[in-house]
Amino acid sequence: MTQQIVDQVREAGVIGAGGAGFPTYVKLQARVDTYIANAAECEPLLEKDQGLMRAYPEEMIHGLRVGMQATGAARGVIAIKKKYTEAIAALQQAAAGASDIHFYYYDNFYPAGDEYIIVYDVMGRLIPPGGIPLDVGCVVNNVETLINVSRATRGVPVTHTALTVAGCVHEAVSALVPIGVTAREVLSLAGGATVDDPVLLDGGAMMGKVVTDLDTAIVKNSGGYIVLPRSHKLIQRKTAPMEVKVQIAKSACDQCMYCTEFCPRFLLGYAIEPHKVMRSVGFAGEAEAGWAQLGLQCCECGICDLYACPEDLPPKDMCIRSKGIWKMLADKPAPLPGTGEAHPMRDSRRVPIPALVRRLGLEDWDVHAPMTDRVLDPSRVRIMLQQHIGAPAIPMVAVGDRVAAGQKLGAPPEGKLGVPVHSSIAGRVTRIDPVSIWVER
Repeated sequence: MTQQIVDQVREAGVIGAGGAGFPTYVKLQARVDTYIANAAECEPLLEKDQGLMRAYPEEMIHGLRVGMQATGAARGVIAIKKKYTEAIAALQQAAAGASDIHFYYYDNFYPAGDEYIIVYDVMGRLIPPGGIPLDVGCVVNNVETLINVSRATRGVPVTHTALTVAGCVHEAVSALVPIGVTAREVLSLAGGATVDDPVLLDGGAMMGKVVTDLDTAIVKNSGGYIVLPRSHKLIQRKTAPMEVKVQIAKSACDQCMYCTEFCPRFLLGYAIEPHKVMRSVGFAGEAEAGWAQLGLQCCECGICDLYACPEDLPPKDMCIRSKGIWKMLADKPAPLPGTGEAHPMRDSRRVPIPALVRRLGLEDWDVHAPMTDRVLDPSRVRIMLQQHIGAPAIPMVAVGDRVAAGQKLGAPPEGKLGVPVHSSIAGRVTRIDPVSIWVER
């Protein structure tokens, strides 16, 4: 049965819908004792997971059960914020009578969805530095991934994704959209942008990447768009060149240590100290590589630079830079072990979402974004061949072929990590380029 589930999930093209896009079938081959549903959804302004839980609670619970069955997990845990009362009620009803499915309730803070945090809070186990949840006997999947797992067991491939559109739009909404439509089309569901030169944060204000091309194609792990004017401080900071950030880091850090004191990984006892990474940029010179270990455990949540630093400096970017320096070292010392226990002040240093929203300058757009019944009926989609970690899919169709909605367009090479991609509409293949397949009605 485990192999059947693994094959179904792989053939359906299921990947982690809320993160880097790791193929889910790989996780299902593990043997663990606990399967965790990450329902924390802690990025400010994003609500698509909440909408999915309210709309499809039975499918989410079924997906969790499928994951438990495949991995042999005796316990399933839904880690969710206690403020999501409607979603909790729907899930509790869907899981009624189940003695092996439990709930873990979070307060309204950021970050809560980091796997290291969830695993520690739910299980009391610290993932080894640089490790993954499997190392401590558990699997973590998010809400949409579990729904897709459920559908995969019925032979339904991943052709749509859920996302929130918020910020400078006429009406903040969450919606299910066909994979391969453009960001411009998605914005139309929210009535369009309210600024002349909109810039998008794909994935949220804290960890999202900047999108300036509104014709960018939606992929399986597109989580949501925060629409902002180009002049907004978040856009200015995220688009600044790395060399500029390095000069700022060198010139202005006063070593107050707030970046480290608020770092969620530091508060779990990991060997990460962003203030020392900042110090190394300014003073270490050729010895900077020796300090790179102190940035390796960075989860890139953005708390250090977008909330904690009183001078708006970029410790997160310097930690990312230190990871790059580390990768280039010929002789890499073993990762630092950390303290092995959570900091006694951890609970009191968690960042409340309302305070974070104010610090980000997003309070004007902090509104409800409910799931909408509006649908997109695109005349054309562009299906990217690599929407996941691993090898890109190789086209299985040719220009001129007629394809059905849900038909497989490409698959990874035999034996390589990856998943197939499917058409989200019925139509004709009109173009195949090195990175995508275009389908038109």
